[in-house]
Amino acid sequence: MQAKETKLQDILEGTKQYVIPLFQRTYSWESKEWEALWKDLIDLCEAENPRSHFIGSIVNMPTTSVPEGVAKYLLIDGQQRLTTIFILLTLLRDKAKNRGHKEFAEEIHNTLLVNPYKKDHDLFKLMPTQIDRDAYKNLIRNESDANRNDNSLMRAYAFFDRKLKQSPIQHEQLKKVITSYLSVVSIVLDVDDNPHLVFESLNAKGKPLTQADLIRNYFFMRIDIDRQEEVYTDYWQPMQTSLSDVLTEYMRHFLMMDGNIVKQSDVYSVLKERVSIENAIDYLNRLKGFSNYYKRLIDPDDEPEIELRKYFRRLKRLEVTTVYPLLLNLYGAYANEEISKHDFVDILRTIENYLIRRFVCNEPTNQLNKIFPAIYPQLSTKHKGDFLKGVQSILQNKGYPKDTEFYSAFKDKKFYGAADRIVKTKLILETIEENFAHKEAAPVENLTIEHVMPQTLSPWWKEHLGQDCEATHELYLHTIGNLTLSAYNPELSNFDYATKQKIYQDSHIDLNRYFLPVTSWTRSEIEKRSHDLANIALEIWSYFGEKNLGPCNFNEVTGTTPTRLHILGQQFEVRSWRDVLEQTLNTVVDLEPSKFELITRDFPRYIGRDSNKFRSSRELENGYFVEVNLSAKNIERFCRQVIEAIELTSEEWSVTTEAQL
Repeated sequence: MQAKETKLQDILEGTKQYVIPLFQRTYSWESKEWEALWKDLIDLCEAENPRSHFIGSIVNMPTTSVPEGVAKYLLIDGQQRLTTIFILLTLLRDKAKNRGHKEFAEEIHNTLLVNPYKKDHDLFKLMPTQIDRDAYKNLIRNESDANRNDNSLMRAYAFFDRKLKQSPIQHEQLKKVITSYLSVVSIVLDVDDNPHLVFESLNAKGKPLTQADLIRNYFFMRIDIDRQEEVYTDYWQPMQTSLSDVLTEYMRHFLMMDGNIVKQSDVYSVLKERVSIENAIDYLNRLKGFSNYYKRLIDPDDEPEIELRKYFRRLKRLEVTTVYPLLLNLYGAYANEEISKHDFVDILRTIENYLIRRFVCNEPTNQLNKIFPAIYPQLSTKHKGDFLKGVQSILQNKGYPKDTEFYSAFKDKKFYGAADRIVKTKLILETIEENFAHKEAAPVENLTIEHVMPQTLSPWWKEHLGQDCEATHELYLHTIGNLTLSAYNPELSNFDYATKQKIYQDSHIDLNRYFLPVTSWTRSEIEKRSHDLANIALEIWSYFGEKNLGPCNFNEVTGTTPTRLHILGQQFEVRSWRDVLEQTLNTVVDLEPSKFELITRDFPRYIGRDSNKFRSSRELENGYFVEVNLSAKNIERFCRQVIEAIELTSEEWSVTTEAQL
């Protein structure tokens, strides 16, 4: 057996063919795996000095072939990632051909996809299992409709096609990253090895070595044997016992304290660059010291200071682990008395404020791993005299929503949904409840989120909401105005409003006192409460920057005419809010067809295949119809919820308007 680390280019180039044996499964990667690979590729494309990125192993074995044929290898392990790379390269070739870049297309085709001087089966550098073979050949020959979804290979092609449309990355740069910066361990077995047994052993259920295991071995290979037991007992064992399964992730965050970005797969390789025989024990000692701070961040009950414990708990509920490199640095400064406890707490509140506003405004989270680690190096050089002011100054210029954005999004946002969203929404409602400062505040730990207008409409609710009950239900059900906290959620169920109101009267929750004088609960009442809660939120998470664009303008879109829609880097001229709605949905159909299905499920009153169920409709490019007999305010609300449902951000959808004359 021969094993070596190599670039993908060495795997792909040359006259050869990788044959996936029959005992292997068919191509089975889906969006989760495609998304992870795409993210890694984009990060490498955007890096100023990209490092080699390890993507796993390729295990193959040479087979007997005729002298004049192609050198063939049984691909025993690694077929999923290698097949995906071939699909991506095929897409880049097709894009180059469509743009008239003939030379670039031929380079990809003849050096990376096929053996140009061979025929029949020998033409292809990869030969999938029989089930995938025809679809793969059609892709390579460019003889199929790659947007069809009847095969996983086709779905992968369509997925990366949509991602390329949304990305500004140069195609030539992406090809270079794939071939020159993705690395694998190429393991070539001897011809006498049994590929079935090798495959079974590779896929056994044994627990693989973690990067923390590799790091431990690396450290102790650089420590004198006479001191190994002492160092293990004093440094490594307490850290491993304390952090257990999160030890590798702690090390990644520790390595990012200097502001550099470290991927999970690169922890071992980055640490190797920083540890030598001379500094191994000192480095391990520092690693162990900061592990105590990390344990308090992830398990706030270990924190002895009450105020710090409170905000560590709150930040943990926001589930933004990318802040940990910054918090490790800040805790170290606090432990060394460079930051007072008061300032540390205010910094934690500032970070929470920043994260809450971004969550409400649907700002992208994928940039946070670059934003937070870079803060402390700037603090220690530019803002050492005032860490709090420094953090606020830096974050203010990193996608921090202004009051106008925060207020508008808070009113219209779909707060209830996936589990992580529910956790954040409950934190927001609890904070509003605590803001009332009741002398005998009710405990909130056992409360759950209650929908006033229920999730399932009874005949009473349909009559109460009126003619547009279904439309009101779809657009307003999960907005903040319709949500409260209660310990009686199951009991309340879908009772009529009068019954719920009586239960709210006996509640010790201040949020529920709002309903006592409110005699009905329809669209207008929900909008009014959303407005009131948005104003409270503006006070709790008040703008911490120096400039807030003067007086806040909370005007609605009513009375405006849209002129341009900005979506996913594209611009469309529009003349009405109906145009905005139609173009938004058509863009989703084009770029995220699988997510469009989610929208049809969540908004059946607004989108469907039967035009007869709508008062006034427009037909979309995929044959669906959308209701357009809506006010400007409801179209904007609907569009914002659609954009959020498919996980786009506020940066990726906006409308330019002008006041109507």
